[in-house]
Amino acid sequence: MTTETSTGRGLEPLMNIEELAEYLGVPVATIYDWRVAGKGPCAIRVGRSLKFAVGDVRAWLTDHREESPGHPPADR
Repeated sequence: MTTETSTGRGLEPLMNIEELAEYLGVPVATIYDWRVAGKGPCAIRVGRSLKFAVGDVRAWLTDHREESPGHPPADR
């Protein structure tokens, strides 16, 4: 996954589903399962492909971070 926050044209970088799965350390099937269940980061459909904005992935990770070790976020 790229760590830059924008491309040379000012656009936010996008990841495909394989890159997202690799970054999160989960199988691609898990990403699809999360989507069916309404979990996981929001995607952008580009044709038949799913793309994930790096900012959306970061926000999703922040929302799922424990408040302290062993304690899920308050809204969970």
